[in-house]
Formats: sequence, structure tokens, C-alpha cells
Amino acid sequence: MLVAVSLGICTSRRIIQSIFRIVTASQALAAGELDQNVPGSSIAEIEILATSFNSMAERLREYFITLKTTNEQLENRVEQRTKELSEAIYNLQTTQSQLVQTEKMSSLGQMVAGIAHEINNPVNFIHGNITCTKEYIQELLEIINLYEKHYPSPTPELQKLLANCDLDFVKEDLQKIMDSMQEGTNRITDIVLNLRNFSRLDESELKKVDLGSGLESTLMILQHRLRATEQRPAIEVIKNYGILSKIECYPGLLNQVFMNILSNAIDAVQESKMDDINSNPTIVISTEMTPEKLAIVRIRDNGLGIKENLISKIFDPFFTTKPVGKGTGLGLSIAYQIVRDKHQGDLICTSTPGAGTEFAIVLPQNIRSRQNDLLN
Repeated sequence: MLVAVSLGICTSRRIIQSIFRIVTASQALAAGELDQNVPGSSIAEIEILATSFNSMAERLREYFITLKTTNEQLENRVEQRTKELSEAIYNLQTTQSQLVQTEKMSSLGQMVAGIAHEINNPVNFIHGNITCTKEYIQELLEIINLYEKHYPSPTPELQKLLANCDLDFVKEDLQKIMDSMQEGTNRITDIVLNLRNFSRLDESELKKVDLGSGLESTLMILQHRLRATEQRPAIEVIKNYGILSKIECYPGLLNQVFMNILSNAIDAVQESKMDDINSNPTIVISTEMTPEKLAIVRIRDNGLGIKENLISKIFDPFFTTKPVGKGTGLGLSIAYQIVRDKHQGDLICTSTPGAGTEFAIVLPQNIRSRQNDLLN
């Protein structure tokens, strides 16, 4: 009898312990601890429970892994789509702003071309007639000289008129006036020519052009910003033009690049002068042709320079260090795209804070050959 009771107690304990393990494992499983597993038992009913529990736990682990993988995939897709959407919106905004900027430059080119055309006709008329006028005046002066030589005693009325007009002074000053007028028309003719060169902003075909003419026309457009005023001294422009072969390019677009970079250089040296750092604002423009048939235009200023942590950002759209209303942050971005994408070249910026900044515009002499080299 005692043996039977002891055996029953022992069996009950084993059953209770097994059930307790299953309950404990179930609670842990419910709490998210999926690595639960209960040992088997020699008791058939407990073995069935243990096997069922282990099978359920295994399926839960598989479901959880599948769910976790699916969730990660969804999160990655959402993140990717969000990134793509942000990039699309950013690209759209950039494209819109660039289109606006390009349209402005195209409109500027058309306006400048129209002004140059309107000025050109009357200036040519004046310029062409000045030569004839100088010849006529010279002939009249010679006649007057002969009259003075052969008729040294003019009538009283003529003597009075000569005394009032100071004929000797008129003779001398008249020639100076005509020379000054001719110099002025020559200057206007040069300005018109530079305006016409700069107005090639709407040209869309590749052409072989002289980069020097584009630089000169751009400097002429910016001349009002280079001259001295009551608020600032003149900006000295030093030109170190090397021998450049004509290069194949989009001349109007390159004029836009020169305009953007030179405008930034002017801003930089003016800012340094306002801070009483730069007593001699200077911009140096140099050109060279490498043995590899690459044309390089360097534009260097002695302004404040650019901080090292900003160099990598200056070609990003909308990035600017200028105050609000002074710049859109698109000028250098557009210049970079024109040089890199349209001309297969490179636009490199180097700067030393406090010592100035240099932009190097590197352009292949022949774009088509450059494109073929890059493809091969």
C-alpha cells in the first residue's frame, strides 16, 4: 500500500513539474521569448503536450522571422520610396529654378543683342562720317591758313570777328574735339561688338570660338562693378592670357559660366574690402593650353576665401554663403553642369581662407573626341 502511495506521489510530482515547465515556457513564449523548448516525457499525455508545444513554438519562430523579414522589407521599400520621392521633388525644384535662370539669361542675351543692334546703326553712321568731317575741317583750315598768308590785312569787320572767336584756339581745339569724338565712337563700337559676343547666350550649336573674346565681352558687361565708386575702390583685373587654340563649345553657355564665376569673384573681393581686410582688391585671369589639348581658364581673387568644410558644397543647387536676397545658390551649380555635362570638362575650386579662391575651368578642345574617349 505504501509503495503504491509513494509511486502515485512521485508520478504526480513528475506530471506537475512537466506541466509547470510547459506553463512557464508558454508564459515566456507569450512575453516574446521565442527560443522556448520543453523536454519530452515518458508519460504519453505529457509527451503529447510537450511535442505540441514545441511544434507550436517552432511555427511561431518561423512566423516571427517571416514577419520580421517582411517588415524590414517594407521599411526598406518605404525608405527607398521616400528617398526617391525626396530626390524627385528636389530635382524638380532644381530643374525649375535652372530653367528660370536659363530663361533669364536667354532673355538677357536677346535684350543685349537688340540693344547692340539698335546702337550699332547710328554709331556706324557717326563713326563713318567723322573721318569725312575731319578731312573737310582740315581742308577748311588749310584754306583759312592760305587766306591769312595771302590776305594779312583783313577788313575791320573780319578783324572784329577774328578777335571774338580766337581763331588760333579754335584751330587747335577743333582737332582735339574731332580726335576725342573718334575715340568715343571707337569705344562705342568696341562695346557694341562685345555686347554682340556676349549676346550669344541663345546659341545652341557647337562652334569653334576664341575663349578670350568671351572673357573680354563678359568683363565689359561687368565693367560697372569693377570701376571705383565713393563706397569702394576699383577692382584691378590682371590678364595673363596664354596662347589658346579655338575650342569647340557652346559659346553662349560658356559666357554664362564666365559671368557667374566673375560675379562671385567681384562679390568676394568687395566683401573683403568692406571688412577692411583687402586694400588692393584684385582678380587674376589666366589661360593656357595643355599638351593634352585641354584649355584651362583660371579666375583667381584675393578675397576672404572659402572655408574647407564648405568647398564640397559650393556646386550644390541652392547652397550659398551670401545673405538672403544676394544670391540664389544656382550660379555655380549651373556653371558646374554646363562645364561637366555640356562640355565634358571640369570645374575645380581651390581656396585658402583669408587668401582668396581660384576656379579652374578645364575644357577639351574638341567635345566630340572627348566624348568618344570617355565611352571607350
